[in-house]
Parts: sequence; C-alpha cells; structure tokens
Amino acid sequence: MRLPALDNLVTAKQLKVEPRNDAELGRMLAMARSRLADAHQANVSLEGRFTSAYNAAHVAALAMLRWHGYRSENRYVVFQCLEHTLQWAPSRWRIFSNAHQKRNLAEYEGYLEIEESGLDALRDMAALLIEEASARIAGGPEHP
Repeated sequence: MRLPALDNLVTAKQLKVEPRNDAELGRMLAMARSRLADAHQANVSLEGRFTSAYNAAHVAALAMLRWHGYRSENRYVVFQCLEHTLQWAPSRWRIFSNAHQKRNLAEYEGYLEIEESGLDALRDMAALLIEEASARIAGGPEHP
C-alpha cells in the first residue's frame, strides 16, 4: 500500500519506489529473527550483541518499507519511516535512532558506549518490531 508521506520522500530522493517481493520479505524477517537470537547470546561481546540487535531492527524496518513498495539505502530513514509503515510514534522508533548514532560512532570512530540495560531496551524494541512487522506482512496483501 503506497503512502503519501513516503511518496514525498521519493520526490525528495530519500526513498525509491520498488515493487514488493514476498520472497524477499520472508528472507528479511527470517534474518531479523536470526540476528535478534544472536543478540541474546551471552557468549558474544556486548558490542557484538548490540550490533546484532541493531541489525535485527534495521532489517525488520526495511522489510516494512519493502512491504509498502519502497526501498531506502539510508539506514536512519528506514527507522524514521516506521512512523508511517507501522504507525509507530516517534517515542517508539527513537530507540533505533539512538542505536543508529551509537552504531555510527562505533563504525566510523571506533567508539561504542553501551550498557547492558541499553542493550536490553534495544532488543526488546527490536523484538516488538519484528513481531508487528511479521503480523502485518502475514496478515494482508495490501499491495502497493
């Protein structure tokens, strides 16, 4: 289902229109679940669990964009679009925005400051995102 707010982002060249591919959506959700499971592995470093939780959230948010017939190459925009793809309030998706900033500091400056409680919150919100995205994708054909 096409969304006017996201069509505006297409005009601004922040998103691209691309036909939905149901097989791709299934793979993306499977990957999100796998990465979230990795984020719970106690034998993995805090940084590794954070990266897995962040990546789980990103691929699930991207799956929602793809379900609506859009694609973005900008990770931050993918999270912002949750306001339209899943009707999430900013207070819900901002945890991913904060994680994105931490991820960028880690990737580009080699600095990551995260606590176990922050990781727990990120994992919990990623799990909720995966659950809601899975239900939406499984629940209806709403083609773009």
